[in-house]
Amino acid sequence: MGRIKIGQIGIGHNHASEKMIALRRLPDLFEVVGIVEADPEWKRKRSTLKAYEGLKWMTEDELFSTPGLQAVAVEVDGFDLVPAAQRCAERGLHVHLDKPGGESLEEFRELLDKCSRRNLAIQLAYVYRYNPAVRFCMNAVRSGWLGEIFQIDAVMSRYDGENDDYRKWLAQFRGGAMYIFGGYLLDLVISMLGRPDKISSFQSKTRDDALYDNGLAVLKYPHATATIRTSVAEVDGMKQRRLVVCGTKGTVEVCPIEHPSERYRLDPLHVRLTLKEGNTEFAAGTHIVDVGVLNGRYEEQLIEFSRIICGEIRNPFPIEHEFLVQEALLSAAGYTK
Repeated sequence: MGRIKIGQIGIGHNHASEKMIALRRLPDLFEVVGIVEADPEWKRKRSTLKAYEGLKWMTEDELFSTPGLQAVAVEVDGFDLVPAAQRCAERGLHVHLDKPGGESLEEFRELLDKCSRRNLAIQLAYVYRYNPAVRFCMNAVRSGWLGEIFQIDAVMSRYDGENDDYRKWLAQFRGGAMYIFGGYLLDLVISMLGRPDKISSFQSKTRDDALYDNGLAVLKYPHATATIRTSVAEVDGMKQRRLVVCGTKGTVEVCPIEHPSERYRLDPLHVRLTLKEGNTEFAAGTHIVDVGVLNGRYEEQLIEFSRIICGEIRNPFPIEHEFLVQEALLSAAGYTK
């Protein structure tokens, strides 16, 4: 097929500039034709970032009129993600959609159905899917090393206690920190255990403002429970991001799930694996497994996106999975009772 012609709509998402950097690191796969940003304030704040240097700024209509355009990375501010993706799908374009998938499950379902009817790829930007430590955990589960899973505990927190502007932005979402961060973790739980029987949401505030900055969700399965915790009030919280999976034959733990961005390509990730019984790869007992470095947050995901578009592989995260994750996220964040 040659290089995929792709554009980016929006620079307001917090991952937008890093996503563009990742696209530009893959010139054999993608030809970036231009960027759209309709909000003058976002353009004032971020258009001079090095990620966008030398690229063409255009209107959305100009992007959609680009000959041979095949795909769009949707990186608008959180409120407009799904509407922007809808406009792309209506024009027959494959969609890389940053997270989360909107505050309306019905609108998200409509987007998924539109992509399905038109045979368009839609990829949600849950980066832990491509994390080598997380992949090791998922392989341990699928290979049966841990036996029957009965408990999963996952945490994704950070510290924004002194960033009032960010807190005000985050407070615009009724689900607060859980809405923004919980999907990363729910994606993993759903991949391992499927749709839960029940989700209980516990939202709280550490400060007297409008933001639910400390969230807990409990997922109930016939023979298992999973807890999801998110906070923007945990001091040095990024170092405590973790995933623990317990089964009848063993436990696997990752902490931290990732290193700060400046250390991605330098510091290896480690997994603590404890087994009751040995297997062909590991003896019984506890092992600290070096799974290598994370070569950037987004490149592996975008490589997969290109392969899906080119028909080399089927999407390993099909539409029904994306729906289940979004359904769980809205319940975990208190949108449904």
